[in-house]
Amino acid sequence: MNRKIGILRGINVGGKRKILMADLKSICEKLGLKNVTTYIQSGNLIFNSDKTNSELENDLERAITDKYGFDVPVIVRAEIELKNSISNNPFFEKGADIKQLHLTFLKEKPNKENIEKILTFNYEPDKFKIDDKDAFIFCAGKYHESKLTNNFFEKQLKVGATTRNWKTVMKLSELSKN
Repeated sequence: MNRKIGILRGINVGGKRKILMADLKSICEKLGLKNVTTYIQSGNLIFNSDKTNSELENDLERAITDKYGFDVPVIVRAEIELKNSISNNPFFEKGADIKQLHLTFLKEKPNKENIEKILTFNYEPDKFKIDDKDAFIFCAGKYHESKLTNNFFEKQLKVGATTRNWKTVMKLSELSKN
């Protein structure tokens, strides 16, 4: 079975759309996912499955909606995809402080026109780079003060997105190897 990482958007933020990690793990197990682990309360999963990423996203989204009555976007990546994302981060290799790095996971690869459009935005000193289904972010200050938000990427690229800080990205990669 393939090791996968599931990233949920917008749960347990400010007391809204609350999902306990034990309940999320139970949902995953009922879907037939194996060796399920959760990481922190923001909705990070590591599990084994031979289903495609798209099938897993649909299954998890439907199961969460059925149980809780609200929609939660889910993005799934294979372990190797996450490893490649880490290797491809242009800001990490330049020795930036890990606290300034973030990865916005895109649900699908954006089309060329939308990528060209988003590249016209300049929010210096914050920077971003789009690479396939990743938007790498460097924030000179705090992420919550940046204009490079999930909503920015979703609106400009017309794809679903969710962001994790670099510490979480690295931890998910570490956990996916176990």
